[in-house]
Formats: sequence, structure tokens, C-alpha cells
Amino acid sequence: MWKLKKEECCEEFRQKLRQALGGQVVLPDDWEATAEVIRETGRKVLGVSSGRRKEDKETWWWNEEVQDSIQRKRLAKKKWDMDRTEENKQEYKELQRRVKREVSKAKQKAYDELYTRLDTREGEKDLYSLARQRDRDGKDVQQVRVIKDRDGRVLTSEESVQRRWKEYFEELMNE
Repeated sequence: MWKLKKEECCEEFRQKLRQALGGQVVLPDDWEATAEVIRETGRKVLGVSSGRRKEDKETWWWNEEVQDSIQRKRLAKKKWDMDRTEENKQEYKELQRRVKREVSKAKQKAYDELYTRLDTREGEKDLYSLARQRDRDGKDVQQVRVIKDRDGRVLTSEESVQRRWKEYFEELMNE
């Protein structure tokens, strides 16, 4: 999903999805088929990742130098774990200090670029859209566009959703 942040990839995904759905504006009521089309288009356009994700790692600011330094530090740690000599320990400690400095520099550079971007008109728009999104996320759902029928099938058309709500409340109020 992170690839969708790139505009050209996002646009390609939209076009391929429209083609796969036959140019329909309203999605069909058969959610299983629609979901499969979306998943298949995603696999073709975006690819498939390993699915493993490291939680709580803030790495958006990483660059090649930081990754290389961290890799060298990991190798030094393995070397020290295998052979606990004072020389290996010193090498690991030195790489640890170097990585901390490089991480600090890379983070500072990335934040400086971010702040510079936020000072532009485009960055201001991004900031406002982010604030609006956070505001909406904090509120209750105003509309429900998709619900399931009695059999567990997802309803997407407005009429079928309204019909289902009517059935639900009639059952609820007339027990």
C-alpha cells in the first residue's frame, strides 16, 4: 500500500482498476467478486510484499548511508557475539557511536526538508488535509455506506443499504 503514495503508481492503479471493473461508477452488490478484482489489480500493479512489518519503527527518514551503517554495526555485533575479544568489542562500540551520529544527522536533514516543505503552499495544503483527516477520525461515523445483509453478503448500493436498515429497525422495534 505504501507504493500508492507515489502519484504515478496511484494513477496506474486507478486506471487498471477502472478497466477491470468495466468502467462502472457504482460497485456491484457482489462484494466478494469486487474485492477479488481489487486484490488482483493490486497484485499486478503494486506487487506483493513479505507481509512482515516492523511496528513502531520510524524509518521514513532513512537513507542509504544509514542503512549501510546499521548493516555494518549488525555484522560487527554478530562478530563480537561469536568471538568475544576486546578488539571486536571496541569495533562494535565504535560502529555503534558512528551509527548514532549518522542517524541523528539523517533525521535532522529529513526534518529540515519536511519543515521547508511545510512552509510552501503545497505543504500547507498537506498539513490542513492531515488535520481534517485526524478530526474526522476522532468523530463518530456520520454515514454507513456499506453493510451486510442477513446472509453476510456486503451491500453497496444505496437502496439496498437503506432497505437493510429498514428491515433491521423493524425487527428491532417489533420483537
